[in-house]
Formats: sequence, C-alpha cells, structure tokens
Amino acid sequence: MASSERLVGTVSRGIRCPIIREGDDLATIISESVLQASEDPEWGFKLHDRDVVAITESIVARAQGNYASVDDIAKDVYDRLGEGSGGDGTIGVIFPILSRNRFAICLRGIAKGAKKVVLMLSYPSDEVGNELVSIDKLDEAGVDPFADVLSLEKYRELFGVNLHPFTGVDYVDYYGDLIRESGAEVEIIFANHATAILGYTKRVLNCDIHTRFRTKRLLKEAGADAVLGLDEILNAPITREDGSVSGHNEKYGLLGSNKSTEDVVKLFPHDPKELVEKIAANLKEKTGKNVEVMVYGDGAFKDPQGKIWELADPVVSPAFTDGLKGTPNELKLKYLADNDFAHLSGEELKAAIHESIKSKDADLVGNMASEGTTPRQLTDLIGSLCDLTSGSGDKGTPVVLVQGYFDNYTN
Repeated sequence: MASSERLVGTVSRGIRCPIIREGDDLATIISESVLQASEDPEWGFKLHDRDVVAITESIVARAQGNYASVDDIAKDVYDRLGEGSGGDGTIGVIFPILSRNRFAICLRGIAKGAKKVVLMLSYPSDEVGNELVSIDKLDEAGVDPFADVLSLEKYRELFGVNLHPFTGVDYVDYYGDLIRESGAEVEIIFANHATAILGYTKRVLNCDIHTRFRTKRLLKEAGADAVLGLDEILNAPITREDGSVSGHNEKYGLLGSNKSTEDVVKLFPHDPKELVEKIAANLKEKTGKNVEVMVYGDGAFKDPQGKIWELADPVVSPAFTDGLKGTPNELKLKYLADNDFAHLSGEELKAAIHESIKSKDADLVGNMASEGTTPRQLTDLIGSLCDLTSGSGDKGTPVVLVQGYFDNYTN
C-alpha cells in the first residue's frame, strides 16, 4: 500500500460551543466555534468541500426564544376543541407517547383547556416503542390489540401495574394524575383503532407523530365533529392577557417540543433554512470551502434493548442546505468482492472495485450490487450519526462536524 494512500474514512466530531441564550447570533457563534475548534493544537482539523456542520434543533429554538407555557396550550385547546369552540368540554386525547420530557407538560396544558379528558392509549406500546404491557402478556390474556378496547379497570385486572423499564414510571397513573391535578376529569381507555374514541366523544386531539395524517382522515371519515392533531396546537402564536405572545411552530405545532421547566415547553424551531445558508456562507467566506449545513433533532434509529424508536420529533432535520438532498447512491463492496470479482485478489481486486465505483450509474435502484446500502434520506442518516455523537446529556457539543461522509473507496 502506498504511503500516501488515505486510510481514514468518515469522521464525526462534537464541537463545543458557548451556552446559547435567546437572541444570540447563532450563525456567527457556530461558524466561529467550528473555526476555533479547527485550530485546536491537539484536536484540530482542516475543513473540506462537502464537510457537514450539523446543529441540534434545541439551540436553534433556544436562540429563537420559541417557548410556550401550559396556559398558552390550554387557551389554544379551549378555543379550538373545548367549550370555547362550542363543545361540551370533553376532549378525546389519543395516541400520545409516554414521555415526561416530550408529552407530560403538553398534557397539563391540554387538560387545563378541557372539562374532561378521555385519554386513549395505544397498547402494548406507544408509537415509538415505550411499552405499557408486554406482547407476551397480551397473548396470555387472550387480548387482541387490533380489535379489543380495554377500560382502565379491565387493563388493571388483566395486567396490573407496569413500570417503564428505564424511568420506573407507571404512565397510566402518571398521566391520569396529571389530568386531575390540572382540573379536569379523566377516563382512560386502551385501543389501537382511532375511531374507538368516537364512542366517548366526537371532539378529538390526536397526538401521534408519524401516523397523524391517517389518524385524522379516519376520524373525519367516521363523523368526528372536530379533529386536530398535536401539530395544529400552537401552530400560530397565542396572545396573552398582558399583550405578549407565545412561541409557536407554523408547521409542527407542539410536535417536537421538549420540557423546559415544569410550566414551559421549548417548541421545535421555526424554519431555520436561512440559518443554515448563513452558516454555510460564513464558512465559505472564511475558508473557501463549500460546507453543507443542517439542523437535526432525534435520530431515526431503534434501541434493541429497550425497543424504543428514537424519532419522537416529526422529522430528523427541519432544514438543510441543498447539497444534502437525496439518498446515497452506493455500491456494496462486499457484494462486488464475493460475486463480480470473486476470482480476483490483492491489487487486481482493488483496481476492479475502484473502476466499478468510478463508472457506477447515477441511479443504482434495482442494481443487486447496491442492495443493503440503506437507501434512506441523507439527512436522516447523517442526523442519526450526529444525534449519537452529541448525545442528550452533558457532552456540551450541540454542533457536530462530519467529514468524509461523501467520500468512497476511491478517494
């Protein structure tokens, strides 16, 4: 092997930044943080064309000041689904995820906007895999989750108390108590077909994330009087009594929100397309390199131990530069080595694979040599890598630099 041959492929680096506050010039802070990190005497690096700078959605929303209170949520729910919209105050809240960080504060606001909440939980787990009861217990009890609607009493009779394996929380009791503490009555049922809620109320807030459009359609077709998704709550600002306005998200509403305090949620950021383009322009001006930039939230992957799908945000990336559009177009090296070039080895094998990569079609869909190369959106793949790199704890690296992602074996 020639001494000048490159031996390093894709590299993902967490970049430390100052603590971001509302109103900060995020484009400047991020650009300068990346450049300062590149000059670090021990950990430094050079920027290249098609490197990717990724920013967690959390600091984007924080810089935007995109927050809303429990009372803001309550007002919107009351005005659009509750008594303020001509209803009797009973609201069906269906298919929420089981999360203190993601949904509990939202539920407090929803309950404050209602007289009664009929809470319908999917089972044996929520949409992203948080388990209420094991599927083995369903089998033992002879329960069909696709058909059977269970009352709280029946659920307790069959399955008792089930604590979340990671948090130790009984979410059935936890959510019921939150609703009562917020001043509303509560009835809890368990079902997996959306229209089951219409036997209890015809005013519905569906809280599912990735299946929300189908759920809304089914409810409307079945005769619901009013249906809103969580993406439609706070999709416009609420004007408060003191004249100030709440945060909001035009496209996603409360989807993608996170707990900030016991009474406030941080919403998914407003469209940050302008931000990513400005950062790319800053880095181009300083380095001469065409760097791609994206904002990312949850990665799109599933934990095999806890069986939880990470993606509780509505999308992995709400904004990215144009060079990150599309999916990978790659050949599977082990397929080529084991099939097309099984008779070759050493430098001959290497040369043949190099030539295959250099001459590959622009679109490899249907080509056996590309099978298993994960034909997902580039932003979903890179965002997942970044989410794993930055973590969700105390690493202090809300910016991730990915280098070499678009290179291949010939580079």
